[in-house]
Amino acid sequence: MKSLFSVLALSGCLLTGFTVASLAEGLPGVTLFGNVQPENQLPFRLDFGGVPSVWDRYRLRIPSKKVKLAIAQIAISYPDYYQGEFDPKAVAVALTSNSSSFGGPKILKRLPIQEVNWDKENRMLLIYLKEPIPASSNVEIILSNVLNPSPGGIFNFNCQIQTPGDLPLLRYIGTWILNIG
Repeated sequence: MKSLFSVLALSGCLLTGFTVASLAEGLPGVTLFGNVQPENQLPFRLDFGGVPSVWDRYRLRIPSKKVKLAIAQIAISYPDYYQGEFDPKAVAVALTSNSSSFGGPKILKRLPIQEVNWDKENRMLLIYLKEPIPASSNVEIILSNVLNPSPGGIFNFNCQIQTPGDLPLLRYIGTWILNIG
């Protein structure tokens, strides 16, 4: 029955030119371009649909299989053509459930943040945690009060971490491929 509905929806789109509204609005879909290997793509959600020039909330997720070491600092870099605005005072980091239910993972615990720096010149958001995130944790970085860029486009947000007591070198974890517009 499910496959029949999918075939009808797809054929209806092809014949009429209209698309069927998706329940997954704001979620990542199939990425055809982006130069990021599938194993390096990280899941995310845009709570308000990723509309250009509109305020949004980004939920950038790091699955537990990517968190092989504890995390003391998170660095998120973005391309120079991303012209959005961040609010460093509206950043949160949380541990989440492993659930893939309809609403997404459930927040289990918000983590205390020491400081958030938005380095506009180097196009990087630096999040310093008061206590390290344990290895093998599901993590969600919540960026609220984000002004989406105009024009929209596809933007690779790279995630790097620093482990506690480690040399001050950032380790690449993966990339969120955000589609605005």
